[in-house]
Amino acid sequence: MSTTTSLPVPGLLPLLRLLQLASPALPVGAYTYSQGLEWAVESGLVRTEAEAAAWIGELLEWSLARFEAPLLARQLMAWSQGEDGEVARLDADFLASRETAELRAETVQMGWSLVRLLAELDAFAALPGWRARLLAMEAPCFPTAWSAAAAAWQVPPEQALAAYLWAWAENQVMAAVKAVPLGQSAGQRLLATLGERIPALVEAALVLPEMRWSNYTPGLAIASSRHETQYTRLFRS
Repeated sequence: MSTTTSLPVPGLLPLLRLLQLASPALPVGAYTYSQGLEWAVESGLVRTEAEAAAWIGELLEWSLARFEAPLLARQLMAWSQGEDGEVARLDADFLASRETAELRAETVQMGWSLVRLLAELDAFAALPGWRARLLAMEAPCFPTAWSAAAAAWQVPPEQALAAYLWAWAENQVMAAVKAVPLGQSAGQRLLATLGERIPALVEAALVLPEMRWSNYTPGLAIASSRHETQYTRLFRS
């Protein structure tokens, strides 16, 4: 009789941790937010699958990939190198970039929920020093808490950014499926199309210097501010 010993697959655990971070099952309330998409539907700007693809795709490229993603990459590096002051500076910059009360409340609430989860999750809290470092941050935004987990779990930056953008796009598509409404097949077509754009956006975000970061998306700011007084709403933003 012969016996074999299973060897761990290098890098598999960080990948599984990343899948957990990017999962819609992550209990941070992301599904309750549309980031202005609900107003765009209500106002008639987004009525079809093609219009949903344009709205989500432009936000992905001009806001997420040019500001949030490079900021997240810098935070990953800062967490990994023990530069908690730099993490805090970037967190303050991100909060200041939220142009409406809804967008600000969204990232603070999701950040709070993720911090609370990680502080009680042995997979994170048992890692030496990480729980104390995260709890030392005062009301961190969602990307800050998310990047702490990814850094602690040694997720490669390119994979972390790809998963972060994918999770955002997936949430937007789920919002469009409910609000437009669209069918499930249309939702999958949207995800396939958006997913094709993510690798190039990640590549660019990883090398984009801070002086070129930009979240100049006036359409999002208008949609979000008008959503705050929208009469009937399914979503919190």
